[in-house]
Amino acid sequence: MLSRVAPDLEHAAAAIAARGGQLGSRLIFVDETESTNDDAKRGAKDGALHGTVWLAESQTRGRGRQGRSWFSQRGENLLFSVLLRIACAPSRVPPVSLACGLAVRDAVAAALGDDASVLVKWPNDVLIKRPSDGRARKVAGILPESTVAGARTAHIVVGIGINVHTRALPEDLSDIATSLAIERAERGFQGAPDRASILADVLAALDHDVEHVAHRGLGLVHDRLSRYDAAFGREVDGGANGVLGIACGIDPDGRLLVRNAEGIIKHVSSGEVRVRMI
Repeated sequence: MLSRVAPDLEHAAAAIAARGGQLGSRLIFVDETESTNDDAKRGAKDGALHGTVWLAESQTRGRGRQGRSWFSQRGENLLFSVLLRIACAPSRVPPVSLACGLAVRDAVAAALGDDASVLVKWPNDVLIKRPSDGRARKVAGILPESTVAGARTAHIVVGIGINVHTRALPEDLSDIATSLAIERAERGFQGAPDRASILADVLAALDHDVEHVAHRGLGLVHDRLSRYDAAFGREVDGGANGVLGIACGIDPDGRLLVRNAEGIIKHVSSGEVRVRMI
């Protein structure tokens, strides 16, 4: 159900239906909410169906990984959460998160018109590399939150934020963040990105990959993940432990592979380290 729809999202339901998938067949739009992930988790408890999507123009308490806040001006970006009623081992949630990152990457690349410049940064960010300075800046983030029943996940809520129409960022963010509008202008492209099409593309890609990854791992998408791996060759920072080594790929379980100074490859789980970008 949609209410108070922004003009550029009026055809969102039709765009989603045209892709022919399950995800997004139930679409709940609100002008403002604290967090679409929180809305989705409440909906899950109340019996919302697999594939239900909560979409907001503004979040007052939007968050990213490790509780970081997510900056977004009202009506400029895509802020949504998807309910996945997938029963899988909790260890499969990190691979699912990476598959979601790939889905967002593909949709962003299509909207940007520049496939090679859009990358996935382990564990859950999407970056665009700017031709003018070679720096990779964050354009989207993914926040998966799962509920476990026994030894299986009862459901996974995937929160996604994509910077679309933003044309100016605060000074403290302009070197690390970007938007599709900014990057299209950098490349001399005309016209505004279409939020409804981006949303539909993300959901279609999730429909194609995410359940397979939840049950069988990253094998189906691992080559694509490696091709667009922003962390590859970068230093990995272990916080108080200093540099742990150099990122050298992602394993089939979604762990970052890090080669230390002695040449030994470690398998590192999400949340333990930070990948240093230029």
